[in-house]
Formats: sequence, structure tokens, C-alpha cells
Amino acid sequence: MTAFTPQDPVLHLLRRATFGPTPASEAELRKLGATAWLDRQLAPATIDDAGCTKLLARYPLSSLDIAGVRARVKAGAMKSGGWDAMQQLGSAAVARAAWSNRQLLEVMVDLWSNHLNVTCPSSDVWDSRGAYDTLIRQHALGTFAGLLKASATSPAMLSYLDNRSSTKAKPNENYARELMELHTVGLIYTEADVKDAARLLTGLTVDKTTGLYKFDATQHATGAVTILGWRHDNATAGGGEAAALAFVEMLAQHPATAERVARKLCVRFVADDPPAALVQRLREVYLQQKSAIAPVLRALFTSPEFAASVGAKVRTPFEDLIGTVRLLGLQPEASGTEGVRALYNYLVAAGHAPMRWAPPNGYPDVAAAWTAPSGLLIRWNAHLNLAAGWYPKQLVRPASILASLVPKLPATHGAFVDALATRLVGQPLQAAHTAVLLGFLNKSASSPLKATDPAVAGRLPHLIALILDSPYYLAR
Repeated sequence: MTAFTPQDPVLHLLRRATFGPTPASEAELRKLGATAWLDRQLAPATIDDAGCTKLLARYPLSSLDIAGVRARVKAGAMKSGGWDAMQQLGSAAVARAAWSNRQLLEVMVDLWSNHLNVTCPSSDVWDSRGAYDTLIRQHALGTFAGLLKASATSPAMLSYLDNRSSTKAKPNENYARELMELHTVGLIYTEADVKDAARLLTGLTVDKTTGLYKFDATQHATGAVTILGWRHDNATAGGGEAAALAFVEMLAQHPATAERVARKLCVRFVADDPPAALVQRLREVYLQQKSAIAPVLRALFTSPEFAASVGAKVRTPFEDLIGTVRLLGLQPEASGTEGVRALYNYLVAAGHAPMRWAPPNGYPDVAAAWTAPSGLLIRWNAHLNLAAGWYPKQLVRPASILASLVPKLPATHGAFVDALATRLVGQPLQAAHTAVLLGFLNKSASSPLKATDPAVAGRLPHLIALILDSPYYLAR
């Protein structure tokens, strides 16, 4: 796919570190330079995001803590109980991805939400999934150790993977296994490791009255444990929480976890089968920086392997839809939530709505998972609907899509197709592909172009969609 992707390093960085370029983000990156732009994105609190904050006020249930959700349900203020809050959380994720200025933060929240997956909506986390999203946001650019410990003591994760029901009499192995296999070291553990880990994690539970995390010493299984060569006396029930968190910290700092996280980031930002040398370098940065995430991202985005990875990734349906909204300059409706909800429903149909993956392993992030004809057809329909303004109608379009994409009308049809393609995919199309689009318009490259011609009038949405349907746009 390399021949179908822009070589411009600015556009390459924006296609990977954001949910898609916009004229404003491209101008900002060219002005600041890659280093300063990355520094700014890695410090999201310094970025003005008032517009997105105002938009998120339409989803007040999405940011409620556990007590807030429970109070609203008890008062009968939610028609569908906690499901209303989870529905708003899904829509809010779409809105943030499309319109937040803190793009790298949103990309990393999506990555960690997927890595430490807790399905949403799900009946087990009706009151806690919004709080889980909040903690992931708090730790998304901090340290992986901090993120992992926050997840390990979150009611959502403890409910989703059954640790809330794990007792010293009957330790539940589900969370212990997934904590090692999916979240940290991978398949290097033994069954004896799982059993000791499950015992050590007993007592990390959820208060039945409040729904909040608590450590119940009466349900903690004491006795020495040895897990992956790490040993803890685990001598007292009262010290069980500290022992469990010491175990989680050990996992976070383990060399195998460092490699897993490095590979995860490389698969997201570089290639489905990332260069081994880059994975190893990032592993060392992770270990040297005590699991700090930002230094690893800096090393990744400034690596020669990243620069050489143009065309090596495919957009997921989520990235495709959000990128199209951003590229076409579509904005949320002045009030209400129907337009964003329609975007979310598109993603449900495509099998890639945020946080909706059912198994604990999270959505795949490789081309083979997202290039089936049925999934591509959903994307292609969305491209035309968004370009034409047919659906969702509620989204606000630029006063002139033509002027927003090609501000100065070229003299010929060939030059117009080149200009439109450059705006949409960062480069003119190959000559044979341009010829196909000109054939669709029943024009030659040298045909004079007038504002009344179909290329800029009736057929413009179809022309936009055809370019977005191509492998040029499919590349992340």
C-alpha cells in the first residue's frame, strides 16, 4: 500500500498520532515542528479544548462517578438505569475522537481502553464503566504501572473479570490469568503461577452497598506465593492489599511486560508486524523510565522505523469514520445528540463501536481483521452519506464543501481531481486512477472546468467518496 499513501512526514504523523488530519492540525504541526507538537500533545492539559468540553456537557451521565450513577438510578432519573450512562459514554468517545484538540490523548485512551478492556455496555459494569473511563484518562500518558494498579483496584475491572467474587475459600482465577496473559507478561506463566496469583488477589473486591472498591481482609488468602520467580511472604490478611499491589507493580515493571507494551505501541503506530529492533529499543526506554509512557512515545515517533512506515497500517472502521468527519470539516449539531449517536450506530454496524468488544482481549489492530468486503461496504456507504450530507443530517457542514476542500477552482478537470485528491489523501492519484475518475465524469484531463460542471456540482459527493473508498485513504 506504500504507493497509495502520502510521503509527507507531517501527514504521516497526523495519520498515526491523531484520528485524522484537519487543515488546522496540519497548519499547527507545520508551524511548531514535530518535536514541539509532540511535546504539546503529551501535555494535554496545556491544550485549550473548550469546544469539546462544551460538547461533552450534552453527555452528563458519561462522566458520573459510581455514586452519581447509583443516585440517578435510585431517583428514577434514568429511563434505562445505568445503561443510559453507558450509552452516553459510547457517544462521548465518538465526540472526543472527532472534535477534541487533545488528539494524542484520545488515541491513547482508546488504546488503553482496548488493552485493559471492560466491555461497554455490559450489565456487570452498569454503575462503574464511566468511572473506569475517567481513570484511564487520568493515567493514559502517565506510567503503565500507575494505570495497571488503577485498573486492578477499579470496580469495573474487578466486576468484569470476576475478582469481586474471589474469596480465600474459592479463589477465582479469571482476573489473575488475564492480568498476566493479556495485560502484562503474556503466556510465560504456569498454572501454579495462576493459582498463587489468584490467592494473592483475593480481598480486592467491591463493596456491596456502595459499589466502590474496597479491600476485604477477611477474604484474603494468606501464605507465601511464588509467581514468575517473584516471591512474597503474604503473611497477614491485613497486609494482603499491599502484597497484591506489589505483585501488580512487579508485573508492570517486568521485562516481558515492557516488551509487550512496546510491541503494542508499535503495532498501533508503526506496522502490523513491527521491526524487532524498534520493539527492543522501546522496551529498554520503558524499563529505564520505570514504565513512563510519554518517553516511549517520543522514542517511537522520532524513530527511523516510524518515518519509514508510511502505508504499513490500515485504518480501522473507527478511525475511518472519525477521520472522514474531521477531513470533511463536519461539526456537531448546534444542540442535541442525534448526529453523534448516528455515527456511533454506524460503528456498531461496522463491528467497531468504542469499548464494545465483548471478549477481554480487546479489538484486533491488524489489517486482516478489518478488510473484509462487508466491512468495507459499510465504510463506503458512510463516505458517500457524509460527503453528500444525507446521513446523519444533523451534523453541520461547511457552507461550501467545495470551497473547504478546493478553495481555488483549477482551470481543468485533471487539475481539479489532483487538487481534490491532494486535499483528501495528501497526494495526487496515480495517472491510471485519475483517468478512472475522469472517465466517471466523462471528461479528459484537459477538459475546461466550470463551476456548473458535474465535477463541482452534482457529482462532487460521489467523487469525494470514490477517493475515500480507495486504498489511498484506507492506509493509516
